[in-house]
Formats: sequence, C-alpha cells, structure tokens
Amino acid sequence: METIATLFSIMPFPDIDPVLLDLGLLKVHWYGLAYVAGIMLGWHYARRVVRNGALWRGGQSPITDVQIDDFVLWVAGGIVLGGRIGYILFYDLAAVLAEPIRAIRIQDGGMSFHGGLIGTFIAMVVFARRNGIAIWSLFDVVSAVVPIGLFFGRVANFVNGELWGAPADVPWAVVFCNTYLMAANGCVAGTEPRHPSQLYEAGLEGIVLLSILAFLIYARRALTTPGLVCGVFVTGYGIARTFVEFFREPDQQLGYLYGGWLTMGMVLSLPMVAIGLWAILRAHRAAVATSQEGVR
Repeated sequence: METIATLFSIMPFPDIDPVLLDLGLLKVHWYGLAYVAGIMLGWHYARRVVRNGALWRGGQSPITDVQIDDFVLWVAGGIVLGGRIGYILFYDLAAVLAEPIRAIRIQDGGMSFHGGLIGTFIAMVVFARRNGIAIWSLFDVVSAVVPIGLFFGRVANFVNGELWGAPADVPWAVVFCNTYLMAANGCVAGTEPRHPSQLYEAGLEGIVLLSILAFLIYARRALTTPGLVCGVFVTGYGIARTFVEFFREPDQQLGYLYGGWLTMGMVLSLPMVAIGLWAILRAHRAAVATSQEGVR
C-alpha cells in the first residue's frame, strides 16, 4: 500500500501557462513580469530607505531619492546584460560558440544571477563615480533590495518549470510536467518527483535574506556602518545558494564538476562567502577607526 508521503510525492505540477498574456506579436511571460516587479518594488523600497534619515549616520543619507530614480535604468541594464552574458560564459559557452545565434535567443531563457550581480556591480561603480556617491553606501542600499527581485525571479522559475530540483521522495516533491510544458518541451524534467528547489531559493534568498537585512537596517542601524549590509547580503546569498545546490539538479550541459558533487552554482557562490566576510570585516574596522578618530 502506498504511503501518504508517496502519494503526495507524485503530485503533478500546477497547470500554469508560463505566458501570462498572449497578444499575438507580443507575449507577456511570468518571468519577464517577475523582473519588472522585482525592479519596481526594489526601487520603491530603496527610496524609502534613503529618505529615512534616522537610518543613517548624521541623520541624512549620502544618496538622494532622485539619484535612486536615475539609477533604476542603470541597474536594469546591469541585471539584464550581465545576467545574459554571465549565463553564456558560465553555463552555455560551448553551445554559443558552436551556434552564435543562441546568444540572442533570449526567448529561450538563460539568465545567471552571478552574471547579473557582476553587471549590477559595474553599474554601481560607474554610477557612484559619476555622481560623487559613497560607493559602499550605494552597495548597501542595492543589497538591501536585491532579495525582492530574487524572490520573484525564483517563483517565476517555478512557474516556468525550469531549474528544477533533484529527484526526491519528500511529501512536497513535484513532478514538473503539465499541459503547457508538455506542449512546449515534452516535459524534459521527466515524470520523476523532484525537489521544488526554486521555492527553496525563493524562501532563503528572498524572504529570509530580506528579513535579516531589514532587521539589521531598522533595528541595528547597520547603514551607519557602510559596507555591513552589503557584506551580510553577499555572505548570506553565497551560503543559501550553496545549500540549495545540494537539492537542485545541475545544468544538463555541465552536470557535476570536480569529482561529481560540485555544481557550477557552488563554484560561483562559495567565493561570495569569503568576499562577504571580508566586506563585513572591512566595515567593522572602518567603523572602529572612525569612532577612534572621533574620540581624538
């Protein structure tokens, strides 16, 4: 007799169309909508943070809400261009070299968080220098809002039935196949129950990380220590992503690396932990030096 866990572990994937709205020449995908929602809500949250003088040293943010408005286009470009280029370099380079047209087939998907992070980093550095903004404070504000976009992006990955988890027999395992996926790709994930690793990431990288950063900002006034929020975000993301990679199926074109247990996601995320810890230490040392200077 089948157990309750087994019955739930063959639960079919929700019958959700990845295309929210089909207007013929224009198709609105949940994934694209997730990017828009993440950027717009992040923009709103960032404006609230920089307007709240109580959160900043001296009672005033070194960044204005007008500068945040101007930065939205910069960060959007950094996310999209960096995400796409990063995916090609980290996950699909051999296929793109063999068939260069794949590089612009964005309708087929293919975005990398780590690539988007690099693109956003470049956008922040250039924007800060052009506008005379304290770079670590800009890093902190952007880091505070990134989990919003991560949450919506991972939920959209789930809706698309992509980046699925490894085979599992847990009660909440999902078979990533429905009417729309069958018609589009024949349900390449197969009929085996799998971890909904996209939702694990939405929870850890999105909800949990956003909550931790909000606590640091509002309860611990972490923005008065430039670089601290950024360091905690980078460290937290690296840990969360590495953890979820144990439950996530590696990209088919790459598989497992270096002995059969590391994934590309781990290779890219583990250094983030070290970089984040360095940023936290740097922020702490800078704060101590500033306080000692003040005593003098």
